[in-house]
Amino acid sequence: MNKITYLILTLVLAAGLNTYAIAQAPVNNTAAQIQAQTQAAKTYISVNPLDVVARPNFYLNKNIKIKGKFDKFSTLGLDYAPAMKSSEKYISFLIQRPDVTDHNIPLSELKIFLDRTEAEKHIDLNSGDIIEFTGKVFSNALGDPWMEVDKFTVISTKPKSEDK
Repeated sequence: MNKITYLILTLVLAAGLNTYAIAQAPVNNTAAQIQAQTQAAKTYISVNPLDVVARPNFYLNKNIKIKGKFDKFSTLGLDYAPAMKSSEKYISFLIQRPDVTDHNIPLSELKIFLDRTEAEKHIDLNSGDIIEFTGKVFSNALGDPWMEVDKFTVISTKPKSEDK
């Protein structure tokens, strides 16, 4: 057998064995496992929300992580066609401006969207509770950053005060 024939035969056999090995690999990942693997593969950059608001074009299509004070759930930005997030599937929420400490002022320039199912788990949040969330800035419509959250974590909650 000449060297070229031997080389071709070796490559064909190697390709066939690789195809067989791939075909035999178990494919029983659940949707949750696939989502967890995909999210683990994403890299998030921790950002100051004021920087995101100041430079929405820079953060467009980037995965970011923000830690801040929760303000309230809202309907701000929902069903707006240029950056569509349906009010049937999503709820938006606001965080407080980190540059104002003596008042609770929401950072309304940052449009943040959370899946309603996830939001319902945190319906008891109060203004001032510390949260962290990750997601992707998917639009810069109206010159503002629009972010879809893929992970939402409550870091700490304020004790509830009772009015007398």
